[in-house]
Amino acid sequence: MDLRKIKTLIDLVQQSGIAELEITEGEEKVRISRNGVPGTFMAQPMAASNIVLPAETSAAPATSVGPVEPTGHTLKSPMVGTFYRSPSPGSPSFIEVGQTVTKGQTLCIIEAMKLLNEIESDASGVVKAILVENGQPVEYGQPLFIIE
Repeated sequence: MDLRKIKTLIDLVQQSGIAELEITEGEEKVRISRNGVPGTFMAQPMAASNIVLPAETSAAPATSVGPVEPTGHTLKSPMVGTFYRSPSPGSPSFIEVGQTVTKGQTLCIIEAMKLLNEIESDASGVVKAILVENGQPVEYGQPLFIIE
């Protein structure tokens, strides 16, 4: 796995707010986890060599004002698959940011092993963020939506 791909994965972990991510690509495996210090990550190859890459740190000072992360309930992926926002290509999305949803309402579809699985909201509220792009692969436990 090349360093650009690892850097992209580190950025995804930082943006999503998850604590740890493990990716397997062929016989290569890498685990990216937060060290408890904001902006600090450790990427560790899981191959037999068990070489640890240097920790990435954020160049932004702690006093900088950046975009505010949405807060609220995080709906996570219950499975590995491909994320779709609408029931079929060309159809309107199930939901949009700012829309009110109720518990049990379909929010998206995750395709896994050629099966289309409707993912329902497990909370009622307003959708504050959609954290995954249409057609993007998702992992088990990956944050998909923020509902407040």
